[in-house]
Amino acid sequence: MRLGVQAAFVGGQLLPGDVEIAGGRIGAVGLEPAGSGIAVPGFVDVQANGFAGVDFADADTDGYRRAGEALLATGVTAFRPTFITAPEEELAAALAAVPGVDIGPRILGAHVEGPFISPARLGAHPAAARRDPDAALMTRLLDAGPVAHVTLAPELPGALELVDLLVARGVVVACGHTDATAGEAEAAFARGARTVTHLFNAMRPLHHRDPGIAGAALTDPDVTVQLIADGTHLADEVVRLAFAAARGRVQLVTDAIAAATLGDGRYRLGGVEVDVLDGVARAPGGMLAGSVVTMDESVRRVHALGVPLEEVLAAASGHGSLVPGSPADVVVLNDALEVSRVLVGGRGSL
Repeated sequence: MRLGVQAAFVGGQLLPGDVEIAGGRIGAVGLEPAGSGIAVPGFVDVQANGFAGVDFADADTDGYRRAGEALLATGVTAFRPTFITAPEEELAAALAAVPGVDIGPRILGAHVEGPFISPARLGAHPAAARRDPDAALMTRLLDAGPVAHVTLAPELPGALELVDLLVARGVVVACGHTDATAGEAEAAFARGARTVTHLFNAMRPLHHRDPGIAGAALTDPDVTVQLIADGTHLADEVVRLAFAAARGRVQLVTDAIAAATLGDGRYRLGGVEVDVLDGVARAPGGMLAGSVVTMDESVRRVHALGVPLEEVLAAASGHGSLVPGSPADVVVLNDALEVSRVLVGGRGSL
């Protein structure tokens, strides 16, 4: 099967020519004659709390399928349902409900964002459910469902031991909702933490004499920095700064909540009531509470800031590439960078 595109994102570059798919994988690239649009690796969102009216904290398989269909329409072919800080029984139930069957996009395991976070950087997370690092609790959560990614505050007592535990279990460790100094962050990076949750948000601010975790992450070549590019969480200049400082290490995330694609109104983010007004989600008291941005919107927004398209596509696709032999998880974008076609494993959904 040929896609009929004029270029494909291969090896970090847009390679002219069409793409052939065979057996659910990329068969060949750079073929003539070319058509229109560009083929890019499917977008990957490792922080999605909900989507299209579905809050993953209490979703069943049908809910995941509804959200999955809507995610595909925005180019997301793989994601991690994300669960914010909550009591253990609620987190365990949400993890147990993560589907092990096809719902459209691939589920890359779950992202547990908390409860081991800083009381000084809670954001919209409920304070009553926050916990200090507890290896026994972490192990029970790991056993409750497909945990693939955990966000924690590395400066808390016992946090580095949790990093060791998680790395040994093959879980991605992210530092976030943290008041860590640069030194405390560097200690976690040395133990195997490899990413930072929504850079600059819910963390110690960067100061020229106190760079904090943001400064440490931007200058560590082994650390990926996650950005919410919704026009609210970060100023445009800060987005450009992050892409310039961490070239090749930026990963776009949406931090989407159930309101994404639905517009203003009242929604829930786990156990938190959220009001969306003029496209901005806030918890009681005015704290930002996730986002309603979609991944395709993020791509257009960041590219409009002057970031080269190749860098934006890498950040949205988890640094994927349509090399021959790779799974045919593909998004076709038109000249306006709008989604025109989506395939997962070579099977089309749009």
